[in-house]
Formats: sequence, structure tokens, C-alpha cells
Amino acid sequence: MACLDRRDLGLLALRVGTGAVLAAHGTQKLAGWFGGGGIEGTTAAMEAMGFHPPKHSAVAAGLGEAGGGVLLALGLATPAAGAAAAGAMAGAVAVHAPAGFFAQGGGYEYPAFLGFTAATIGLTGPGRYSVDAVTRHAFNQPWMVALAFAGSAVAAAAVVGRRARGRVVIDPDTT
Repeated sequence: MACLDRRDLGLLALRVGTGAVLAAHGTQKLAGWFGGGGIEGTTAAMEAMGFHPPKHSAVAAGLGEAGGGVLLALGLATPAAGAAAAGAMAGAVAVHAPAGFFAQGGGYEYPAFLGFTAATIGLTGPGRYSVDAVTRHAFNQPWMVALAFAGSAVAAAAVVGRRARGRVVIDPDTT
């Protein structure tokens, strides 16, 4: 009988915990679960935050969080899951950045932590106790890491950049 590997158990706990938090946030956006606004409420929020097109942005954020979270928790397609969740969190960081770092002031501390954790899991791999391990890492190949993170970075930069270009800043000294 093989001894349990503490590192793999640690990765399992980190994957499941992070994935569950992300999935809960994503289902708030997509389905209105856990007190969320659902796709309609999230679409309105995305529009108010300057994301365009707002419905596509709402769906992408919800899928990045919910889909990435579920896949991370399972340890399935781990590079893509980590990259998708990290990309979704990049958008959240952009929204919260004007409020500074700390979450108590509305800052980006929390989405940054979730994004870095998801990215780290995606880069590290799922560990032995995962669906990826059961499938002999069919969806966890080295080339997938590069492709998933490059794609997520390009998409996040495009979405955040488009939002930044579309935002109108009103100077209070001129009003």
C-alpha cells in the first residue's frame, strides 16, 4: 500500500478550496445562486463598470470563475482551468484597483489572491489526487500550459484594455 503524499494532499486541499470559492462566485454571476444577480444582474453590473459588450463580459467572467473553479477542484485540464480563472480575476483586479490594495477599502487584494492561487495551481499541476492523474494527464500537457496562459493573458489584456479606453474620467475641478 502506497503512503499518502503530503504534497499531493496539500494540492488537493488547495485545488478544492480555491475551486469551490471560484465556482461559487461564478454561479452567482451565471445563475444567481448564493445571492448573486444572475446573468441579467451581472450584465448590468458589467455595463456600469465599463465592460463592453456587457453580456459577453458577464458570461465570460462567470464561465472563467465557475468553469475554471470546477475544473480546478476536480484537477481536470488544470492548466486551462488555472489560466481561465486567473484571467477572470485580472478583470476583477482592474475594477478594484482604483480603491487600492486592501479588500477592507474595496481594493483588489481578494481577486488578486484568487488569481495568483489559480495561476499557481495551473502552473504547478494538479497532483496525484486528480482527474488529470486518472486520465494520465491527457489534458495536462506542457504545451497546454504555455497555450492556456498565453491565451488567457492576451484575452485579459484585450478586455481590460478595452474597458480602460472606454472609461470616461471626469475631472471634478472642471465641473
